[in-house]
Amino acid sequence: MLYADSLLAGEKDFVDFTVTLQCSGGLRRWWRQQVILSYDGTNPFVPLPLDHAFPLLEWAMNWCISTQAHHVLTLHAAVLERGGRALIMPAPPGSGKSTLCAGLTSRNWRLLSDELTLFSLSDGSVVPLGRPISLKNESLKVIREFAPDVVLNDVTHDTSKGSVSHMKVPTDHVQRLGEPARPRWVVFPRYVPGAPPALRPRSKADSMLELGRNAFNYTLLGLTGFEVLADVVDGCDCYDFSYSRLEDAVAVFDRLVAETAP
Repeated sequence: MLYADSLLAGEKDFVDFTVTLQCSGGLRRWWRQQVILSYDGTNPFVPLPLDHAFPLLEWAMNWCISTQAHHVLTLHAAVLERGGRALIMPAPPGSGKSTLCAGLTSRNWRLLSDELTLFSLSDGSVVPLGRPISLKNESLKVIREFAPDVVLNDVTHDTSKGSVSHMKVPTDHVQRLGEPARPRWVVFPRYVPGAPPALRPRSKADSMLELGRNAFNYTLLGLTGFEVLADVVDGCDCYDFSYSRLEDAVAVFDRLVAETAP
């Protein structure tokens, strides 16, 4: 359901990773069924209950990209696009990043990625990933109320992250996966219950350090990684952002777009 708009690879297309989900054997075939994920013939994750199969697949795909796709600079950050310009939102768990990402996606921002921001090493542009947005616990209720028309798959309970579901990427976003975006804003969001929206400038030096801490292969790429990240920060306006209501947050980001020179 969530990947219904995605194209299937042809027989001659190059495939980066081979990932397989299968039920465990033995007694587990009938009692407390489990799912096992295999990656190129190895089992990097412990078996999980069978109904955890889809979240496991999503987590595994993130792991594959973040640990082995070194032809791009990879950050743990959400990224969206408006008018060819990319909004990059790195943040730790619990910051409201994914909720904010889902809210903006439902309000005319194009989703490039919810979890992994991929920068081209040749020109620093953001390469779209276009995979479902991971939402959990209270975020599910918030998004259902804020955007009742979005498509969510069944909720998986009792995972390591609590109750988890994924939001389908809009069809037109999937159809534009070949369109990169130019980094323009770096915003560090933080959800603060009851707080009014506040967007505050942040120094480029501090933003550079924090982005480096959020990168998966920054040190591995060495000088190339440093230069790409430095160019990204140099071309972006950097901010801290705190909020409590999605309606307010969307209004702030729409105003930011309108007030930022091309």
